[in-house]
Amino acid sequence: MPTCADAMCKIAHMDATTPRADDLLMLLAVARTGTYSAAAQVRGVDHTTVARRIAALEDALGGRVVAQSGRGWELTALGRHASETAGRIEAALSQLAAGGEEPDPVAGVVRMSATDGFSAFIAAPAIARLRQRHPELTVEIVAAQRRAALHRPGLDLEVVVGQPQTSRGTTVELGSYTLGMYASRAYLAAHGSPRDMDELQQHRLVYFVDAMLQVEALDLPRRVVPRMRDGVTSTNVLVQVEATRAGAGIGMLPCFAADRHDDLVRLLPELVTERLPYWMIVRADAMRIPAVAALADALREQTARSRAMLDGVG
Repeated sequence: MPTCADAMCKIAHMDATTPRADDLLMLLAVARTGTYSAAAQVRGVDHTTVARRIAALEDALGGRVVAQSGRGWELTALGRHASETAGRIEAALSQLAAGGEEPDPVAGVVRMSATDGFSAFIAAPAIARLRQRHPELTVEIVAAQRRAALHRPGLDLEVVVGQPQTSRGTTVELGSYTLGMYASRAYLAAHGSPRDMDELQQHRLVYFVDAMLQVEALDLPRRVVPRMRDGVTSTNVLVQVEATRAGAGIGMLPCFAADRHDDLVRLLPELVTERLPYWMIVRADAMRIPAVAALADALREQTARSRAMLDGVG
């Protein structure tokens, strides 16, 4: 017959091997932010407390839940399993806070990355419409022009230009958009309107900073207008549009960003028309989160709804 001492030993063993809910929620914060310092801010503690909680969780689970890389802290396979459990705990706590009512599963924080043009003209209206139905949802948009990285810390999904070279996760082609050459009416009045490719390449180009361009699909001027010299370059499409409007040169711009300005004129569309695809990449584990799946659907729907705008015909 078990003695009191035996029962106490079992309780002590259970305490040592059973993960604490607070430690699991701390892991969830690290998974979402990618760093201990950012997770500390989210949870209202200091950096050392985060490290101590993660170490305690690893002791309880008997393995590493995070691994450090050049991009921050990334979840291991064990960590991804634990973070899913943490998500269910967070949902249960939200249900209690709501007075026991069944909470909206499309809630919480989702973080995405996309190009600045897609972020402004596709993601922003898609998210606004989605939040009308799910007001407890928060979406964080990191605007960046870069290659896809399934294991970039803190991101649930990414939208990139060009087909991603990866077989991991869920990849979906959302659609494509058109680029063309534009100049302001004032610029053309002062410098003349180019009548052919030779005349076009005598002007200065407004486009991306070549040395900082990470996306091969956007290296268009070296192929389309190789003799055009740079005028103003920027990593931000909206800056390129405004520089072109101000007369800094001729911009190679997304039609959906340029066509909304009456002071810009598209040049030689029969000669310079480029189409580039948008691809969405979602981590396999993230697609099981209702909020992430809902955002992915909303982005697909908004891209389809905006087809004419992206094509440069509306």
